[in-house]
Amino acid sequence: MLAKITGTLLEKKPPQVVIDTAQGLAYEIDVPMSTFYVLPNTGEPTTLFLHLAIREDAQQLFGFATAAERSSFRMLIKISGIGARTALGILSGLSSDDLQQAVLAQDISRLTSIPGIGKKTAERLVLELKDKLKGANFNFTETASKPHDERDDIAAALTALGYADKEINNALKHVPADMGVSAGIRQALQYLSS
Repeated sequence: MLAKITGTLLEKKPPQVVIDTAQGLAYEIDVPMSTFYVLPNTGEPTTLFLHLAIREDAQQLFGFATAAERSSFRMLIKISGIGARTALGILSGLSSDDLQQAVLAQDISRLTSIPGIGKKTAERLVLELKDKLKGANFNFTETASKPHDERDDIAAALTALGYADKEINNALKHVPADMGVSAGIRQALQYLSS
């Protein structure tokens, strides 16, 4: 599974960018405008968190400046009637923190201020996300340009094992920050099984 990409930014044509990995491959990636606005100039190095969507007729890469943005995107596309394009539109209109606040406050008017989001869709967002977002932590500031955090790998492994975001966040609180990935996974699993 693709998780992150680092390379030279070749093109910026909203909502798509092209990143050359210097290994003979250049990737076309769709990004929300919140990510697009923080990208460097073309020709400069950049890093994005990735989400790969595979459909019958296409494979699409979506890129995000922060892990929180990618987590929000993944929550959004799990909602019935919210596709990848709509999720990108939502994240172009609201940051992950703003989305969390709007959903938890049940602020329908703030959600409907996003182009393409009507009242019914906003109500569905609030209904389906409020419980998930209570346990989520979007207040972390990790960005794609920062060094790799092994805690992301630990969280990804726990997600692959079927643990919920709330359980993962609680388990990570019991894993020392300087612990390696393998040891961190074992520590988190011990906590989760207790």
